[in-house]
Amino acid sequence: MLLGFTKWKLGKSNDMSRLRRMSPRRSYDQYCSAARALDAVGDRWTLLIVRELLAGPRRYTDLHADLPGVSTDMLASRLKDMERDGLATRRRLPPPGAAYVYELTARGTALLPVLQALGAWGEAELGERRPTDAVRAHWFALPLLRALGDETGLVEVRLDEGVFHVHAGAAAGPVYGDGPAPGEPDARLSLDTGTCTAIGRGELTLADAVRAGRVGVTGDTPLAKELRER
Repeated sequence: MLLGFTKWKLGKSNDMSRLRRMSPRRSYDQYCSAARALDAVGDRWTLLIVRELLAGPRRYTDLHADLPGVSTDMLASRLKDMERDGLATRRRLPPPGAAYVYELTARGTALLPVLQALGAWGEAELGERRPTDAVRAHWFALPLLRALGDETGLVEVRLDEGVFHVHAGAAAGPVYGDGPAPGEPDARLSLDTGTCTAIGRGELTLADAVRAGRVGVTGDTPLAKELRER
């Protein structure tokens, strides 16, 4: 009797899981482009996953590590939604990697200016860092890209939290990456987290920070010279 009840419970649980997977995407059911956009990217975590994938292909475990607070089930669900909506794809790396990675489609990458505008709007909301706030060095990449403006080139950035690099003005490919720049960068920036936070909050421009000696710029390329002479 107990075994039969257990099988019934397991079967019901599996049926519920299948129903959740098959359930249609929620919609605002409004004939408005903003509403349609929010149908696709308005769910919790979706845009932050886009932020992470702007760095290029990422493994599921790497995404989970850099999105503190997201559950494994939620992350898996959001990634499936993004695949369904044409924002991301999943592919297997060739040997010896042989791991699956997620990456943005062209439609997903087109969300960069949306994230940039959202970040600029959120500068006033940033305030002081709370004790519970997680931080990753590469989360400063998008604010620094905004600060670089129309400059073009590969920039390596060294912070207290770590090193990352940005592809300023890149027309295609990853927007930024964790760790040192691949190859010789056009410029290297060295600054503390407080300065980077002030730039991210819109309290300090990159040019003013360089002039004040709060950002060190090294390199002999036109980009490095331009950053020093702004």
